[in-house]
Parts: sequence; C-alpha cells; structure tokens
Amino acid sequence: MASARRTSQFPTRIANDRPGSRDADKEEIWKPMLDNISSGKRLPEKSLLVLGGTPETQREFLESVSTDSANNRRPPDRGRKPPIANQFALGYTYQDVLDTDHEDTLARLSLYLLANPSPSFTPLIKPYLNPRTLPNMLIVILLDWNHPWLWIRQLRDWIRVLRSLILSLDDASKMVLEENIQTLQDKGRNLGSETSSSLEGVKIPLGPGEWDEPLGIPLCVVCQNADKIEALEKERGWKEEEFDFILQYLRTILLKHGSSLVYTMPTAPGSLQTLIHSTLGIKSLLKQEQLRHNVTDRDRVLVPPNWDSWAKIRILREGFDVEGISERWSVDIEIPRHMRVTNGAAPTGPDGEGQPNGEPEPSPVVEETPDEPTATSIYEDTIRNPESDFPLSGMSKQANGVEVTSKDAQAFLTEQVSVLEQLRREDENEAAIKAARKDTEAPSIRTWTDDASGVVEEHIGPVQFNMGGIQVNADEMVKRLQDREASRTTETGSPPAATTQDSGKMDNEKLMSFFSGLLNKGPSTGSPRGA
Repeated sequence: MASARRTSQFPTRIANDRPGSRDADKEEIWKPMLDNISSGKRLPEKSLLVLGGTPETQREFLESVSTDSANNRRPPDRGRKPPIANQFALGYTYQDVLDTDHEDTLARLSLYLLANPSPSFTPLIKPYLNPRTLPNMLIVILLDWNHPWLWIRQLRDWIRVLRSLILSLDDASKMVLEENIQTLQDKGRNLGSETSSSLEGVKIPLGPGEWDEPLGIPLCVVCQNADKIEALEKERGWKEEEFDFILQYLRTILLKHGSSLVYTMPTAPGSLQTLIHSTLGIKSLLKQEQLRHNVTDRDRVLVPPNWDSWAKIRILREGFDVEGISERWSVDIEIPRHMRVTNGAAPTGPDGEGQPNGEPEPSPVVEETPDEPTATSIYEDTIRNPESDFPLSGMSKQANGVEVTSKDAQAFLTEQVSVLEQLRREDENEAAIKAARKDTEAPSIRTWTDDASGVVEEHIGPVQFNMGGIQVNADEMVKRLQDREASRTTETGSPPAATTQDSGKMDNEKLMSFFSGLLNKGPSTGSPRGA
C-alpha cells in the first residue's frame, strides 16, 4: 500500500512549457551544424542542352564528356550506369562529375538531348529554361565532319529555334539572361590576370563583331569525327584552302554569339571535357587545367570563349570577307513569323494554323536570290555537296533529302505497260528496216569494193622495188615464182609416185620369198632330235 501512495520524484513537463535556456542553447548549436552537413552533401546541379547530331553521335559525345582529357580514360562506374534515352524527341540522361582522383563528386550534370531542329519541339525544352537553371546551363550544338557542307544551314536552324524559344520566356527568365550576358562578356577580359594586379579592374573592350547576337546562355559548337578530314583530302580532293575557309566561317559566325569551338575525334576527345567544365564553372579541387587555344592543327582546333577576334581570323588566310559574312549572318538568323513561339504553344504554320498532332515541321527554306546572297548560300556555293547533283535549296531539313511525291504502285505499273508496248513496236519496226536495208545494200557494197580496189590499183600503179640497182616489178616477180613452182610440180609429180609403187612391190616379193624359203627348208641331218 505504501508503494501505491508513493509519488514520483522526477519533474514532469507540461506540453505548453517552453524549454529552458540550456535546451535552447543545445538547439542553437546542433541546428546550424546539421544544416551545414546537409548543404555540404548537396551537389551543384549543372545542365547541358545538346542539340543536333544523331542518337549515335550523341552517345559518342557523352562518352567524350566523361573521358578525362589527361589520360583519355573514363572514370570507373559507381554502381549502375545511368541509361541514355535519346531515341524519340527530347532525350535525357545524367552524369556525376568526379574529381581527378575519382573519389569526390564535384557536380551532377543533367543532359537534355534533341536531334531535330523542328520548331514543334521547342515546347519540350521550355520548362527546363527557368531562373534557377539558366545560370548553370550550357548549350552544345553537334556538327559532323561526315557532312561539313551542311554545317552553316544546321547552325542557322538551331540559332533560329533558340532565339524563338528565348523570346517566349517569362520576364524573370529574361532578366536572368540579361545578367548572364554581362557576366559572360566580362569573363576572361580582366587585364589584371595577364599583366599586373594594378590593372585588375580594367576590362578589355569588345571588338568588332563580338557578342553582336548574344543568346544569354553560353554556347559551344563541337565538330565531331575530325579524323574524317584526311579522308576528305584523299577522296574528295580537298585542300588547305577548303579547311581554312570552313574554320574562318565558323569562327566569324560564333564570334557574334560569344561561342566556343572545338574539334573532337572518338579516340581523342582533346580538351572537350575541360572546356565544358570551365564554361559551367566546375573546378577541380586537386588539379587546375588551363584551356589553350589551338587554330594551327586542323584536326585539333580549340577556340575558347572571349579569345577570338576579326584580326585573328584574318591571319589564318587572306581574302576572307569577315565583315560581309558577319553582316549577312545577322540577316540569316532572323526568326520567320511562323516560327515564333508564344505562351508555350506550338509554332504556327505558314498559313497561321498549328501543326496537327504535334508532328515536326521541316525547317523553312529562305528564298535566296542571286542578287543578294546570304551567308548560308555563300558557304554552300564554296563547300559543295559532292554526294548530290541537285541544288541544296531543295533539300529537306528533316531527312536531308529531296521532297518528292510518288504515284500509286498500280497506277505506275499500268502506265508502264503502255510504254513498254510502244517500245516493243518501235524495236520491231527498227529491226525490220535494218533487215531490208541489209538485203538491198549487200550486192552494191561488194561491187563498190571491187570497183574501189581497181581504181586504187590504177591510181597507184604496179608495186616496184630496187634490187641491186635494178627496178623489179613485185607483181611480175611473184607471178613468175608461182609459175615456176607449178611447172616443177607437173614435171616431177608422177615419176616419184611410180617409183614408190615399184619399190613397194619389190619389198613385198622379197619378204614372200624369204618366208617361203624358211618353210620349204628341211631339217638338218646332224641334229640330235633327228637321231
């Protein structure tokens, strides 16, 4: 009973009681520590928008991005390798950017892949362009050395799509893009980093043609399969003039957007990884790699952002019209009215109606007149397509071929029956005419040849040659030799035949007498057998 009346000596806390000063101090100590730990484990998120190429070349690009430029080795896979979904419309995958020792993860890289520059696909990209992702995004356009004659047209289509997409963003996103433009223009233009710390606040001013058409998002153009340059030189007969022209053209165009340029090969990605990481602001904690420009090795070109200028482009080869190409490119990338994207809706067609069922629409072709050539037409007139004989203005942007309309198979075969019958009748008539002509012309041809030979003999005369100072008639000499041989044959032909017959008879008689003598000869008397 005493235990029942026993009361607890521990203090009880009412639900509404507030913690004391000591508990408050503990919470203030642990909460910042836990927040710091959780924020330290949160990886920086970077985005990469890959445009162009094919599903195969996009996979090659992803392999090159994950390959270390120092030793050309991919980092070891940690656990399951992330899948790559890039077969339909907008693809996606991700990569973890590891440090040099492959121990620490520096950032999480999200990659969005789009191969078709159709304006109908722009609504798929728009949700990923927001104020949170735009400062940490890089746009990559893939070009292939297997088809260098299509590069400028492909660049024009992608720039148009990007500009139409940027115009459709909200005001908050556009403000972020304006801030990005200023940041990107000032990046790497500090004189203090190159000369002395006293000029740290001095910025190098922009030159002519630089950042004339900024997008607000850093841009990088990757020309894949640079090992095909040697094949173009051997099989197509290209020379250094063509390769220099392509490089000057690309550098002039990309200078207007503040873009970088790099040539890569599947076996040697070069400085691609370093270029992408430096553009996105991913820095290694163990090793700092510097970008070094290269415009002399034609298969290892690297043009970092904010490095190029018109003067450097002219040095490569004289006679290149930098100003003219730069001005014409600004006209080429103007957005057609039917490609504009508004309020996230799909672009309208040329007649003002949207595309049915969201089907991709081929990129429109700008009408080009000979009086006013565009930047695209100038490039395609110089770098011709050796695989086709039709003009490039009639090419389809979706399939890179000619748009043709085909008839029904049965209707086509019905038309061909009448055509084949007509051809058969023509062949029969032609064969009959040839046969009749051969019968009528054969005797006349023989008569004509005989007459012609007689005329030639009369015109030339007898064939003579000089033998020991005496002119000898060849025809007469041949005739005499033939007569002499004939007379010899007639004179000596019969006696040898008779002689041969007599000698044969004599031999037979001798043999018969020899064998008959053996038969008639009797046995010898002195032989032991007779005894």
